[in-house]
Amino acid sequence: MNKILVIDIETSGFLNQGGKIVEAGIVELDLDSGIKKILFNKIINPGLADNVIQNSWIVKNKYMNLIEIKNADNFCKYKEEIQSIIDKYDNGVTAFNRSFDIDFLKSEGIEFKKLLPCPMQLSVNVLKIPPTERMKMYGYGHKFKTPNAQESYNYFYPESGYIELHRGADDAMHEADIVKKLYDLEIFKIN
Repeated sequence: MNKILVIDIETSGFLNQGGKIVEAGIVELDLDSGIKKILFNKIINPGLADNVIQNSWIVKNKYMNLIEIKNADNFCKYKEEIQSIIDKYDNGVTAFNRSFDIDFLKSEGIEFKKLLPCPMQLSVNVLKIPPTERMKMYGYGHKFKTPNAQESYNYFYPESGYIELHRGADDAMHEADIVKKLYDLEIFKIN
């Protein structure tokens, strides 16, 4: 069986600016059947000051709130469980914006034996979204825009009506659908 993991995390900000994980979702995807299963779905207290959490993008945009984050357990409670899940999947792990999610988890001490291609990067030449004005201004006008998860999902499932929730497991479930489409197109490969 070609089962892999798709991970999605939500954070308080960017890693290089002191951001921390506030939610993690891990989904098993069977690449052959498309069957998905949520293996992990937890809110995480990052141990940051209330005002930092309150001013984070995820809270300011009302995808999460201060109370649910502050009432959660911190990452160390889940580290062993997360590592155990990852260790069971020899075919590998991916995330829609792989470097973002994986770098955060690595910063918490999570290790990965096999990282799979990034579906976001693989989607660039499939979706072929024209460059933005800002890209043109900075000399990237000849390239396509890197799609976000919502744009990719809309491309592959135009009738779905799905709106990204910016919540760990829900996003990972929908990102797994994107991975499955890329796999079926023989763009996403595990070997």
